[in-house]
Amino acid sequence: MTAATVRRRRYTADQVPASRVALRMLLGAIVLLVFVLPYAVMLLGSVKTKAEIRSVDPSYLPREWHLENYLTMWSTPETPLVQNLVSTLVISICATLLVLAVSLPAAYYTARVRFPGRLAFLFLVIVTQMLQPAVLTSGLFREFFALGLIDTWLAMILVNAAFNLSFAVWIMHSFFSTLPKELDEAAQLDGAGRIAVLLRIDLPLVVPGIVTAVVFTFVACWNEFAASLVLLSTAGNQPLSVALTKFVGQYETSWHYVFGVSIVAIVPVVILFVAIEKRLVGGLTAGSVK
Repeated sequence: MTAATVRRRRYTADQVPASRVALRMLLGAIVLLVFVLPYAVMLLGSVKTKAEIRSVDPSYLPREWHLENYLTMWSTPETPLVQNLVSTLVISICATLLVLAVSLPAAYYTARVRFPGRLAFLFLVIVTQMLQPAVLTSGLFREFFALGLIDTWLAMILVNAAFNLSFAVWIMHSFFSTLPKELDEAAQLDGAGRIAVLLRIDLPLVVPGIVTAVVFTFVACWNEFAASLVLLSTAGNQPLSVALTKFVGQYETSWHYVFGVSIVAIVPVVILFVAIEKRLVGGLTAGSVK
């Protein structure tokens, strides 16, 4: 019996039955439908008229396609959406960069140095995950009012950075912990300082962890609502998450604009996930094994 025959028989024996494959595909299609259907309904609703959405005899497909909704919603009197989009981008990007600048050295130091109180510090980092802006809005308002930062982008950048810093520290701490210390010692023997070791040796090896922290931080900042609603009073300074509520009135709601703004709001996040999907999956799996 040749080796090729043995491999062929082994492959045939290990094949998954066709019925099981079909069942998995069916379950996968059902899960996909459950997740995609709400977005499909939202996309179709964004090209309908307000009257058609509120019709007593609604239909999933539009009777007439009103693609101009995506143009008229930018000039609605309810809210300046262009400024809201700019505000969302500025706050999310700046908060993510601030989190990255602070969490990288913190994660590196906690992973490499066994200083007194290290475990207590890491425990406190985890505890801060229990605190959310929604339950601290009153205290945040008083604090930023005293600092004169009410209704400013800086206030929201600091808030978003503070509430996402702990996750970034923990995810990158786990990555730095997987790197052998011998790499740092070898570089230091060659004359490299600690900062040079971090920038030239360790950072290229923990790129998946950095990508994971950046993505989750950016998405959390992009979707933040409670603190923005309290701290930002000017319509142009508010992010899209708050601007979206301006289309929901007491007596009527412009659902076609609500759906349209929601679609626009999720497009940057989808593009970000598609662009770095491979590195994100690698970061989520690689950091779980030490």
